[in-house]
Amino acid sequence: MRAEIIAVGTELLMGQIANTNAQFLSKGLADLGIGVYFHTVVGDNAGRIKESLALAKSRADLIICTGGLGPTQDDITKDVLAEVLGRPLVIHQPSMDKMTELFAKRNMPMVESNARQALMLEGSDPLANETGLAVGVALTVDGTRYVLLPGPPSEMKPMFELQVKPWLEANVEGLEALHSTMLKFAGIGESSLEHQLIDLIDAQTDPTIAPYAKEGEVAIRLTTRAGSAQEAARKLKPLEDEIRRRLGGFIYAAEDISLEEFLLRELASRGQTLAVAESCTGGQLSDLLTAVPGSSNAFAGGVISYTNQVKHRVLGIPLNELEGEGAPGAVSAETAIRMAEAVRTLCGADYGLSVTGVAGPSESEGKPVGLVYVGIAGGGEAAAVELQAWGNRSTIKLRASKSALYQLWERLKS
Repeated sequence: MRAEIIAVGTELLMGQIANTNAQFLSKGLADLGIGVYFHTVVGDNAGRIKESLALAKSRADLIICTGGLGPTQDDITKDVLAEVLGRPLVIHQPSMDKMTELFAKRNMPMVESNARQALMLEGSDPLANETGLAVGVALTVDGTRYVLLPGPPSEMKPMFELQVKPWLEANVEGLEALHSTMLKFAGIGESSLEHQLIDLIDAQTDPTIAPYAKEGEVAIRLTTRAGSAQEAARKLKPLEDEIRRRLGGFIYAAEDISLEEFLLRELASRGQTLAVAESCTGGQLSDLLTAVPGSSNAFAGGVISYTNQVKHRVLGIPLNELEGEGAPGAVSAETAIRMAEAVRTLCGADYGLSVTGVAGPSESEGKPVGLVYVGIAGGGEAAAVELQAWGNRSTIKLRASKSALYQLWERLKS
């Protein structure tokens, strides 16, 4: 089955709001085994909505429209589809009763235009709206299935889950849902990962392999169509086993979680804690960690030791190691180790993690932009790793933070 999503609303074309509905619906349909082939955005104009519906009918079996079901004069999606299909609009009495009761409870007069929200195409199946007033519509005409949903995500999402999914399952035969497994990697770039799996990617049919990348992490989604979770697991296992054989040392999770969430979960399961000392990252590493709900179970605290004075006064690093001729300097392996050891002791944590470097835009201590040292203490002898990050200031800070997390994972594995 080929599906098309039509988002109706001039505000979408003007960039006033983002079309997040299309993303949500595409994923939901994929989970049902329905492929979305096209996304269309059209303004509140009857002629252009008609054109969009005609084009969608020529290339899709399922057309889902979002938006344009409200009470105002520019909410015309139902009117246009009714005209295209040659069907009158009729009142869905349960929706009208709900609306009347709601206004009565609030002791407010119901403006006549609100009744538009209770309209549905004659012969269609109503889609109840539990969080709003506009009733949705689902019907099949000449082999094409049409679904109309309101635009606000707070209404559209529950309607899709509670109303549209059951309707599709009842009205579309032979659906085979998509089942996926996510493998998360750290310490390897997207291009290197792809290079080591290129033969599998080139030969893919079912299951499929889809790589995704963001700073400091790479993911692979393995996907197959199957009638049950058990059948899907059987189909996915050989491919996953082969990927693990080649790249198992870089896989930190078989679910879609960030490296920081995984590390905090792992530390908490061991009853251990982490403290961080940051210089060039300026608190970004701590922010990544504390953005994870429940991080207090494993994250003890941190120090942003941005200047040499704070490194000396708070972390106790001798000034003659930070400054002066022959000193290692603030950007050095020696300082990174001292920072990690000091913050671990200061916070009473099992592990201390530190970052010091040059985020740019200019050199520091005669050292190049992007030079970073990550220190780690606990779980063995304290050590530091030298990195050469690239990019602008914000990119270097993020890559340094992610690299520090990777070094912690390496230490935990050992």
